[in-house]
Amino acid sequence: MKSLGWKTIVTTATVASLSGLALAAAPSQAASPVTRGTQPHTAGSAPAQASLSPRELSALPLTNRHLTAHEIANLAVVLNAYHDAEGHSLDVNAFINSFTKDGVFNDEVAGKTYQGKALGDVLTGMAAIFPDVHRDLESITVNGDVISLELSIQGTFEGPLQTPAGTLKPNGAKINAPTADFWYLHDGKIEKFDCYVGYTAMYAQMGVNLDWASAVAKG
Repeated sequence: MKSLGWKTIVTTATVASLSGLALAAAPSQAASPVTRGTQPHTAGSAPAQASLSPRELSALPLTNRHLTAHEIANLAVVLNAYHDAEGHSLDVNAFINSFTKDGVFNDEVAGKTYQGKALGDVLTGMAAIFPDVHRDLESITVNGDVISLELSIQGTFEGPLQTPAGTLKPNGAKINAPTADFWYLHDGKIEKFDCYVGYTAMYAQMGVNLDWASAVAKG
C-alpha cells in the first residue's frame, strides 16, 4: 500500500472540494492538525475535542473502516500527536498535553522511557538531528483504545549526532526508517506509546555501519 504522509491527510478536505478527493493530485501544503475545539488544552485538563470528517477518514490507510465514534476520536488524538511531532509544525507542549498525567513513551529499541516534561525530549531530540522530520503512515489499525501503525520516519540528516565514539557530523543524507507504533489511550488521552524504530536501517542511511569485525575481535 502506498504510504500516506501527514501533509496528504490533512489537506484532504480542501483537495476534495476541488478534485473529488483525488489524493494522487493533492498539492503540497503546510500541514494543519485535525480540527480541535476552541477551548485551551493545558496539562491536567480534559482533552480538546477533535474530529475526523468522512473525507479525511477515507484518505487514511485504515485496515478497518467500520470505526465507532469512540475509535474515531482516539484516532484523531493520535494523528494530532503525529502532527505535533513534525519538524515543520513542532509543538512540544501540545504533544506532552496529549498524554495522561502518568503517560509514558517507550522507545523500545533504544530501551528508553520518557514521562512528564521529558516527553518533549523525544521531539526536540529528533528535530535537532532531522529538522524536517516527518512520518509517512502506511497502515493504521484501530481497535478500541489501541491504535497500531506501520510507518516510515523520514528526514534529512542536518544536525550533529552525539555518539559513544564522538560527534557524528551531518552530511545531508536522507533517511527512511521503518517504524511500528502502538498507542494506548484512556479517556481521550494517551496512556502509553510504544515505538519500534529501525535504527540499524536509519544509521546505515546516515553513513554509519555496524562494526562487526571489532565485536568479533573482542569476543
